[in-house]
Amino acid sequence: MPHVTASDSTRLYYEEAGTGTPVVFVHEYAADYRTWEPQMQRFSRSHRCVTYSQRGYPPSDIPTDPERYLQDVFRDDVIAVMDALKIDKAHVVGHSMGAATALHVGIRYPDRCLSVTAAGCGYGSSPDPAVVEQNRAASRETGKMFANEPISVTAPRYANGPTRQTHKNKDPRGFAHFVQMLSEHSAIGHSLTMINLQARRPTLYEMEADLKAFKPPLLVIVGDEDDWCVDASIYLRRTVPTAGLMVIPRSGHTITSEEPDKFNAALAELFADAEAGRWLAHKPA
Repeated sequence: MPHVTASDSTRLYYEEAGTGTPVVFVHEYAADYRTWEPQMQRFSRSHRCVTYSQRGYPPSDIPTDPERYLQDVFRDDVIAVMDALKIDKAHVVGHSMGAATALHVGIRYPDRCLSVTAAGCGYGSSPDPAVVEQNRAASRETGKMFANEPISVTAPRYANGPTRQTHKNKDPRGFAHFVQMLSEHSAIGHSLTMINLQARRPTLYEMEADLKAFKPPLLVIVGDEDDWCVDASIYLRRTVPTAGLMVIPRSGHTITSEEPDKFNAALAELFADAEAGRWLAHKPA
């Protein structure tokens, strides 16, 4: 099985397909490398596509040190994958937890990004510190749940959250596949990721100065029933000078699988415009 090695010796499983301009896909908390299959099939026809499981997600390594699950570590894992595969620049496409990581890559390594996509981004963010702490406390409780109960029990419970009901009702078969993949994950990996990444990473509002200086083309995508992320996505559009916003109606958080055709169409437009230097062509100098 192909792996690359991160700077702390954590091994990350990856798959790639296609040739051409590189695209790196960064998955959400409830996903793994397989979740990007609709995008891998579509874009490997025209691009070199890479998908990988993040640390804590089999078949990648599952470190037990909590300090190896911090946001900057996940950010640098993206660059480790690119370096190992000799990718100088790529379109970096992230969903949810992966979207936050993609933003951090765009901030810290703008010269490595042809574009950045942040889909379903912003869970836990609020301008109200009290709300932020409530969200972080909820994340810590979720982390404890995964640590204390079998993942066969916690996976369907977590997947059945309020922002995933549109996926469940539109596409029961696809949703069942999503739950099955989640149930095959590592309980300890999920616990450590939730407690140390999700509950400790900076909110979008705390990143405002960096977001105002963001340089790569940024596409923000959100489902209008993703109540975790709608306001945060609008905030990104208003804050990041290179941002464009796409809202997909009657859709929730698992947008890459719930509405793959609409999601892929938006990516195709971004990739073409960014590669041609036309993403911001409508704006005056």
